Amino acid sequence: MNRFDKRTVIVTGGARGMGANHARGFVAEGANVVIADILEQEGRTLAQELGDQAIFSRLDVTSEEDWAATLAAAEDAFGPVSVLINNAGIARFGVIEETEPAVWRQVIEINLTGSYLGIRAVASSMRKAGGGAIVNTSAGAGMTAAFGLSAYVASKWAVRGLTKTAALELARDNIRVNSIHPGNVSTPMVGGSDAAAVGAGDVRDLAIPRIAEPEEITRLVLFVASDEAGFSTGSEFIADGGQLLGPVPDSSPRE
Repeated sequence: MNRFDKRTVIVTGGARGMGANHARGFVAEGANVVIADILEQEGRTLAQELGDQAIFSRLDVTSEEDWAATLAAAEDAFGPVSVLINNAGIARFGVIEETEPAVWRQVIEINLTGSYLGIRAVASSMRKAGGGAIVNTSAGAGMTAAFGLSAYVASKWAVRGLTKTAALELARDNIRVNSIHPGNVSTPMVGGSDAAAVGAGDVRDLAIPRIAEPEEITRLVLFVASDEAGFSTGSEFIADGGQLLGPVPDSSPRE
């Protein structure tokens, strides 16, 4: 399939993890991709791997100047932007009383303000392209609570509201804005083996009792950003293994 043939795509947090997998997925479907990240070495290596259909741009998503430079690089290399994947994000653990205000602000700035700045930066370019699609990465935690993750949860709930408002404001420009809500995904943000073990424990009672692979989230992103989802805007696409359903109760063996 070439659902994104010659379209210009920006993926934030694109140097590794889910973002890198998203970049590969878009290139495989014909897109020209800007890998936008603060991780320069990893980002440039990935761009080299992907060839002429990819470039790297250093982007701190909290910086208006970096957004302007990334947009200019995208347009210079490939033309107006058709797709923005607001993927960059961080999580910091700690109960509210132990979360320093500086940590709270950092999470909000990257996860929420970074998405806002991205939408603000690309809207005019998408108008030049005749329309486009923005996919904001929220989380399953953007629909519920998560102990010890107050800043992360707050930021991901707020991304939902930002998504819906942007969808209304940009509708007449033929720009769709949706959010995706992954559950536990096997990425570097999960951390080391201890965190992975905790994650495995978190999912054992789910309807789908495992951690997702990045490729599974990429397939959802590609769909939401494509014309196949052309009648969806301001919508929430969940891929959480059934986490929001609650745990599957123990059942007796069938006789």
